[in-house]
Amino acid sequence: MDLRDDPLNHRLYTILGASVVSRAPLSAGFGLTGTVAQLSDGRRFAVKARASDSTSGPSLALEGAMLADLARLSDLPVPHVYAAETDLLVMDFIDNDRGPITPDVERHAASHIAQLHGTPRERFGYAYDTLIGPLHQPNPSSQQWVPFFRDHRLLHMARAAHEEGALPSPLYDRLERLAGVLGDYLAEPPHPSLIHGDLWTGNVLVKGDRIAGFIDPAIYYGHPEIELAFTTMFGTFDRAFFDAYEAILPLQPGFHELRRDIYNLYPTLVHVRLFGGSYVAGIEQTLVKFGM
Repeated sequence: MDLRDDPLNHRLYTILGASVVSRAPLSAGFGLTGTVAQLSDGRRFAVKARASDSTSGPSLALEGAMLADLARLSDLPVPHVYAAETDLLVMDFIDNDRGPITPDVERHAASHIAQLHGTPRERFGYAYDTLIGPLHQPNPSSQQWVPFFRDHRLLHMARAAHEEGALPSPLYDRLERLAGVLGDYLAEPPHPSLIHGDLWTGNVLVKGDRIAGFIDPAIYYGHPEIELAFTTMFGTFDRAFFDAYEAILPLQPGFHELRRDIYNLYPTLVHVRLFGGSYVAGIEQTLVKFGM
């Protein structure tokens, strides 16, 4: 197809004021199309679009709002958003080399994340509901973290997984029992913190030994420990990160031994809903660890 005849290129020209001279594929996930658009004036943009015949899936306007809020409320390096519509998201392309997350990268990431977490916020939750991947993430305002995590993270995602048939009833019942004793293991943080919310390797962009940017957030005000736990789920960050982070914001004893596993039940349930399979076994292992 001639680029001049492409409907997406027409939309990009209207938004950005220059014509598209080339496009290259970009990973987007969850039924979306990703593109790196090169413009005639030399600028490059990352574009996510939903197929024109698709009537389902999350609104890209919400992802755009989360990125814009991260930029407004923090110094975290995230792409600037130029357009965020239901079926289209246009943002800066963050130059990166797809390099590994080295110890130097971990330390640089820790400085960013500790700064993000270190700024006190007023309440848990958020001004609007957000998304984690394509899944709804409720954010009612709350003065206490443990009930918020119990009701709007752990039980919300477990109930949805159970209703969809992805989580067997016996496991759901055991999760409910664990939810009833969370106060024995979890504590309130000194203050709510803004968190990225989906901090795993695929959302961390690297250039050399530095962080180039963070993408695909799932923001809300929560306990930093739920964010830190998720960074260990797929081995995104390791000792270099935690040493540097804790030099700025020390963690209370027991995070790595106990609380990390409880907090990782939430992203594991997200993966149960999206992918099933071995993630169900991960729920079982954590429940056994806590005697459920």
